[in-house]
Amino acid sequence: MRAIDLNSDLGESFGPWKMGDDEAMLQVVTSANVACGFHAGDPAGILKTLRAAAQRGVAIGAHVGYRDLVGFGRRNMDPTSDELVSDVIYQIGALKGLARAAGTRVSYVKPHGALYNTIAIDARQAADVITAIQAVDPELVLMALAGSPLVEQAETAGLRVVAEAFADRAYTADGHLVSRREPGAVLHDPENVASRMVKLVREGVITSIDGKPTRIKAHSICVHGDSPGAVDIARLLRVRLQEAGLTIAAFTNAV
Repeated sequence: MRAIDLNSDLGESFGPWKMGDDEAMLQVVTSANVACGFHAGDPAGILKTLRAAAQRGVAIGAHVGYRDLVGFGRRNMDPTSDELVSDVIYQIGALKGLARAAGTRVSYVKPHGALYNTIAIDARQAADVITAIQAVDPELVLMALAGSPLVEQAETAGLRVVAEAFADRAYTADGHLVSRREPGAVLHDPENVASRMVKLVREGVITSIDGKPTRIKAHSICVHGDSPGAVDIARLLRVRLQEAGLTIAAFTNAV
């Protein structure tokens, strides 16, 4: 692999409550997963982030989630299929309108938080998200957890899929993300994060939380925008990947 995409979750501030540093992160990443108002974000803030992304040529993804502002979209939910399909359509449509006003476009969808983790293994909710994406725009790419059943399910349904890995999250030996409730689930050391990702991109291997080598094939790497030191992690990660001879470019350039 000679090229890799860097993505981050942005547009998550809400009114006076600031979440992350979108301006700084947009100088590093090549793809932005922009909140759609259900788990985070307000229209004015989302539009500001989209305009900044457009100025830098950063690809835009709809970061859709459960209707859970209080829980930041990280609480497990079990909506009906009618509810989930409609909610995802609503969020993508809203972001598409804002993106057009900002002079850019939505090119992919990345579910957020609990929804992301649920559809990685829950075929029913995964099918609902797939149905919603196809109803709005079947050309949209789905960003999904590398190695999860969702990847094959979405591809079988006719969606293009890009698999991603998480730079700042620990993995279990079977390739799942360690729950945020567990110690060591979130990584904060920039050098450690960068070396792990360089190894992943070069060798397709990451060391799990219990020290075992775990094979993961990913074409995009996520750094969470709301994590402490997120910008420093992303900057060093980009430098180390480039030093390893890799091109940093949006995956949308290749799909």
